[in-house]
Amino acid sequence: MNKIITLTMNPVVEKATSVAGVIPNKKLRCGSPHYSAGGGGINVSCAIQNLGGSSLCMYVAGGPAGTHLQQLLSNNLIEQKVISIKGWTRENLFVTDTNTNLQYRFGIPGPNVKEEEWREVLKHVDDTIRKGDYLVASGKLPLGVPTNFYVQVSDIVHRKEGRLVLDTSGKALLPSMKSDIFLMKPNLSELSELCGVESISILELERLSKNILKKYPVKILVVSMGAKGAFLATKETNKYIAAPTVHQKSTIGSGDSMVAGMVLGLSQGKALSEMFQYGVACGTAATIHPGTQLCKKEDADKLYEWLLAENVKKNKNITELT
Repeated sequence: MNKIITLTMNPVVEKATSVAGVIPNKKLRCGSPHYSAGGGGINVSCAIQNLGGSSLCMYVAGGPAGTHLQQLLSNNLIEQKVISIKGWTRENLFVTDTNTNLQYRFGIPGPNVKEEEWREVLKHVDDTIRKGDYLVASGKLPLGVPTNFYVQVSDIVHRKEGRLVLDTSGKALLPSMKSDIFLMKPNLSELSELCGVESISILELERLSKNILKKYPVKILVVSMGAKGAFLATKETNKYIAAPTVHQKSTIGSGDSMVAGMVLGLSQGKALSEMFQYGVACGTAATIHPGTQLCKKEDADKLYEWLLAENVKKNKNITELT
């Protein structure tokens, strides 16, 4: 099985707590906090671990929060490669008002990563990746890292005959499209930005996705659409899958769970359609649980089996009609 390496340039320690009413200018008595490791690639590694797989989680970290982040991942038995930086790893705060069941999410900017530090990341990528390995570059870039950073990562991955999986947003999105991308997973908003339009309807997905594949060096494009499902496009084929209907409690982490399922499926030799269905199952599984929880294997496996069965029924009905 090929190795999976995740890369997170702007990781975070997430602190979640609760309070009975968010009221200004008053000391609020919060519940005991729960801490978790976060950031695109780290979430993917944690989801892969939940699914019974393994990965090397590579990220930058600094300061007391960076030490805390390492401990949180060690507690989950996740293999790590930490590149130390002088700046402090960011900390986000999630507060749930128990009176209204509404959650308030406070995001803190990441550190300023110096040139010698992000170049050290590139060196570690070069030293680590081997032929056939998957490198998942996920999340926004912090201050100090050039917007073409993922292109530089791509050059290394391509030279080492690995496969780049990209899931990013913000200022790095468009510059990153010069990368040699094996699999990319934008959401509808990010696809709209790539296409230069304000919004996209499902009727336009096939045409616009094909345009992206013609314009940029992307082999597999998977567009996540939340509760509506997902769309897969390659130069040879395209496929839409409606997400299974579940009682959604939170959509946080569903995109990272979807990426984790797809990459794990690919590394296990799943066919393209099976990889796609497993990714949708994992993304949907993450929405069943509240807060920032990622997908769980038992939920993902049940949803995957359901999707496979539905696909068999659909093909049988088509055969009977013909």
